[in-house]
Amino acid sequence: MATTIVETTEHLIPELVASVGALFAEDGARHDPRMDADWPRRHGAEYYTQVRDQGDLCLLARVDGIPAGHLVGRLRSSDIRPGARIAALESMQVFERFRRAGVGSALVTEFTAWAGRTNATEFRVTAFSANERAIAFYRSHGFEPFELTLRRV
Repeated sequence: MATTIVETTEHLIPELVASVGALFAEDGARHDPRMDADWPRRHGAEYYTQVRDQGDLCLLARVDGIPAGHLVGRLRSSDIRPGARIAALESMQVFERFRRAGVGSALVTEFTAWAGRTNATEFRVTAFSANERAIAFYRSHGFEPFELTLRRV
């Protein structure tokens, strides 16, 4: 199996939106009953075109030419943390049949390289606390707990 990672071009935006939609359905809707799982279909093309056009990162993964997932990375700053340049891994999905084949690691490697080129001072990612597999994956790539969000409903 040959894994390739490509930056999302204009004509690949629909593939990115489909992957994000799969993530919303699999992860978001499962862990958050208020998650609008239809958001990518309605707003994704416009949103990810804007993300890409701003110079942020939109990647697609393919295995033997077959869509295998995506990663979206954003560069952020903080008014209350001067000098912090945060490379935020905003969204990542690897389709089930390609998990444990190095696709996620290849995406994170590209994200890390991009963050280095943008002079990021730290990397961040969020995951639902119940998504133990995602948390273990991110920890295996050097991410460590930093903040905790508590919710009351």
